[in-house]
Amino acid sequence: MPAPIHPLVEAAAIWPARGALIGLDLGTKTIGVAVCDPDRKVATGVETIRTTKFTSDAARLLALATERSAVGIVLGLPINMDGSEGPRAQSTRAFARNLARLTELPIGLWDERLSTAAVERELIANDVSRAKRAQVIDEHAAIFILQGALDRLATLSKS
Repeated sequence: MPAPIHPLVEAAAIWPARGALIGLDLGTKTIGVAVCDPDRKVATGVETIRTTKFTSDAARLLALATERSAVGIVLGLPINMDGSEGPRAQSTRAFARNLARLTELPIGLWDERLSTAAVERELIANDVSRAKRAQVIDEHAAIFILQGALDRLATLSKS
């Protein structure tokens, strides 16, 4: 049975109360990967996967999830500024459906509007060279996405 795919808040209701989450920034050529601690306080970068074939990319992602005892996946969903979903969001949803067939880890979709732009601005502000930015931007975007999701989940638990 494929893993469930839901908006973040609905996925959070399925995930156990504790346990690491894997955060993903799906790009056209790479996938940025981040992970959080079991208490879901801080996201840290893991790696950037250079995409090849879906099967090998998915195998690497699921291996990382297993290594880190992840209980769920947070996948950045690139929503347009007007709230609509374009081709990149459709591609991300297709990726989620395909990944869900290979795992039981529930997938939470999180609005990642402007995540890459925010990360790029931060890297530029820290005087990171263009070449170095290209190497780390997707991993940092995954951290940004996962940390945003963790912050949202923290506010939910307080209400």
